[in-house]
Amino acid sequence: MKLILLWTFFSLPVAFAYNPDTRGDIQPPYLVYLKSDYLPCTGVLIHPLWVITAAHCNLPGLLVVLGITDPSNTSEADVQVVIYEKIINHPQYLVSSIEYDLTLIKLINEAELGSYVNVVKLPRQPVDAETMCDVTTWAYNFCDTLKDPDMVQKVEVSVITENECRNGYPGYNIKNNMICVGIVPGMRKPCKEVSAAPAVCNGTLYGILAYADGCILRADVGIYTSIFHHLPWIKDTIQNN
Repeated sequence: MKLILLWTFFSLPVAFAYNPDTRGDIQPPYLVYLKSDYLPCTGVLIHPLWVITAAHCNLPGLLVVLGITDPSNTSEADVQVVIYEKIINHPQYLVSSIEYDLTLIKLINEAELGSYVNVVKLPRQPVDAETMCDVTTWAYNFCDTLKDPDMVQKVEVSVITENECRNGYPGYNIKNNMICVGIVPGMRKPCKEVSAAPAVCNGTLYGILAYADGCILRADVGIYTSIFHHLPWIKDTIQNN
């Protein structure tokens, strides 16, 4: 078992991210950069008019940026900057909790879908433990964290069981409307990455990061809001707005 975990860890292409010489990935077409006057967040395009992210994101002066790999590069091609119409937090979300940590953002105009911008599939069933998932977000160069992040990066990690997650986060009440993705125990070293990363497994969005102690781009375990368990709210919100 230790050998498997070690092999998995050292085979991660971005396990030691934030080195300016490290090559990042091309951004998945569903990934959305949520630029704000406070801190940015990562979003996911689930409909030509709708982006989903975490409710813990504070987004004053929000600009929704689609199709971007390097937010620090203002001349990058194939980028769409879209104004939003409304932001709708999950009605049961509390800032003191990691539960129901979801927000839907309605765009004022539909995104132009294509190779660089496209929607992700939503789940039809819960995700199983040991399913491999892509977790993608933007990373900062530690030498200059005052600018926008300069590289999108991805790590491939697996869904772990509720018991494994509870062992990793004994102080948190892990519920069945959450999933945990990563490697236990994880390295838990300091890092600088954009919050609310999605977990996409087999092309389907299963989670939005609510909390992590460490660095998800180094495969530390994150607690994600389960998209499957919140589908009724997501669909009702889109239909009624």
